[in-house]
Amino acid sequence: MDAQGRGRGDDIDPADQWVFDPNTGTYELRLDPGDAPATQPAARKGPAPGRGRGTPRPEGGRGAPPPRSGTGQPGSGTGQPRSGTGQPGSRTGQNGSGSGGPGRDTDTRELPAQRDRRAGNRSAPPGGGAPSRRKPKPKKSAKKKALYWTSGALGFVLVAGCGGAFFLYQQLNGNISKVDVGKENPAVKDGPVNILVIGTDARSGKGNQGYGDAGSVGHADTTILMHISKDRSNATALSIPRDMITDIPDCPTKKDGATRNIPGERNVRFNTSLGQEDRDPGCTWRTVEKMTGLSIDHFMMADFNAVKELSEAVDGVEVCAAKPIDDPKSHLHLPAGKSIVKGEQALAFVRTRHSVGTGSDLSRIQLQQQFLSSMIRKMKSGDTLTSVPKLYDLAQAATKALTVDTGIGSAGKLVDLAKDLSRVDIKNITFATVPVLDNPKDPATVVLDEVKAGPLFQMIRADHSLSKTKEKKSKGTSDDKKVPKAPADKVRVDVSNGGGPIGAAQETVDWLQNSKAAKLSTNAGNAPTKLAATRLEYAPNQADQAAALADWMGLPKSALKKTTADAGPKVPMKLILGKDFEGPGKSIEAPTKTPDGVQNVNADDQNVCAK
Repeated sequence: MDAQGRGRGDDIDPADQWVFDPNTGTYELRLDPGDAPATQPAARKGPAPGRGRGTPRPEGGRGAPPPRSGTGQPGSGTGQPRSGTGQPGSRTGQNGSGSGGPGRDTDTRELPAQRDRRAGNRSAPPGGGAPSRRKPKPKKSAKKKALYWTSGALGFVLVAGCGGAFFLYQQLNGNISKVDVGKENPAVKDGPVNILVIGTDARSGKGNQGYGDAGSVGHADTTILMHISKDRSNATALSIPRDMITDIPDCPTKKDGATRNIPGERNVRFNTSLGQEDRDPGCTWRTVEKMTGLSIDHFMMADFNAVKELSEAVDGVEVCAAKPIDDPKSHLHLPAGKSIVKGEQALAFVRTRHSVGTGSDLSRIQLQQQFLSSMIRKMKSGDTLTSVPKLYDLAQAATKALTVDTGIGSAGKLVDLAKDLSRVDIKNITFATVPVLDNPKDPATVVLDEVKAGPLFQMIRADHSLSKTKEKKSKGTSDDKKVPKAPADKVRVDVSNGGGPIGAAQETVDWLQNSKAAKLSTNAGNAPTKLAATRLEYAPNQADQAAALADWMGLPKSALKKTTADAGPKVPMKLILGKDFEGPGKSIEAPTKTPDGVQNVNADDQNVCAK
């Protein structure tokens, strides 16, 4: 309540002149907003307006300090009733409170007793006045302060190449950069979540100078596809080698309000999906979708400076080397065994490759996975969770280094996403690398090992965990309800070949018409793009047709893609045969165990050392 609302003549509530100092844990008197905190309370010399009878008033009509012990409460009175005449509800008298003096007003309304706002106890003051009704405000513990700062949200964002794991704070919107990639998905959804995390080697910006090519436009130096399972019981972090030869699809990019379509390229390095020809993260997004058959929900991108500041914010990250590392190119010098790295040394660790393993980018990926695993463990430790300065530094470093899609382009949306992802236990997070083979045409590059990569991508699309722990049983959603199957003569579908064997589309149409009596199936030729996984696109009002076709073809749920709008009565579904297609009627089954020969490591394994 303010002074005006309580019937007092002063514009300042005396109680409001006492300010809590978080450094000392006490209240201090500030007579004016610009005054320094008083070290001794002022003496009372007159009645305070609106207070009890006989209460002394400090110099200048200002408020008196709330006592720190049970020796009395300001404003509670000294045994006199609140009304100046002894009659309930009366306010006539001196300053509207005492009797015998000139009153400022006469009000017969019942006036509730003024409560002291900062009383330290409920003891009665000298003279027998009424005790304070307010309990002392408990101080927050360090852990509660941490939870307050984070709004209960613990999340991580994996950034390989730049490395790191971030806590996401509210009200840091000004730090976050956004890119409109033409897709805006909700921050949180019920199904599996796929987040593309990009570490760019851009040399511009604070803390990024002095590394490698000074004129680099910022390629996809290191990329991790983070797949979080539908039930949030596990996650897979899939590293994609930067030097892998792949195809980059056409990419629409938006800049200054205009959209430009950047033509795709065939048989080029994966890292050129970003930066080259002015490609934005949306181009890397589309490249990974085409390669894996997974639908990406969001992207997060950071630069070199992120790993330096994040590692400093958590007071260093523990890493391990099986032998001494002395890399003159990255300037990393570490003894054998475990070490704590931060700042420049942390960045050198995730960038080094010439003194470990085979000296290739594949060996560096394993260093990055070790660093990220250790970073996640450090961030989920009590030392970090209960340290407000560390959490604040992490929030600042994360949001300043972060560029995201518009679907998560605010601190609030990032916190929502972080709350959702924090449900994954670190024991069930697995790092893996897309399997590749040496490129016989260029020893400096690699090519996709389709024999191993196909089952791996299929396993992730089916939402199977790479960790050896048991997955939680999904409670299911409305999408899991059985849909009645349409009769064969009602199933209308166009079949196109997007990666299957030559002639697969016509072979499938013949099988549908002759074996299943689906006479409305047609051959749509070759698909405009190649797909890693077979896909069936259908409208909501075609769900019964899709159910029938999926049953005949043995399609997994991950292959079914429902559009948002209903289709016309003669508009067909679209069945695009991917690289996983082996023949009509042959079930496309995803493995439940990590394929042999696929490099992987558990994030909770503390015994991993660089060799």
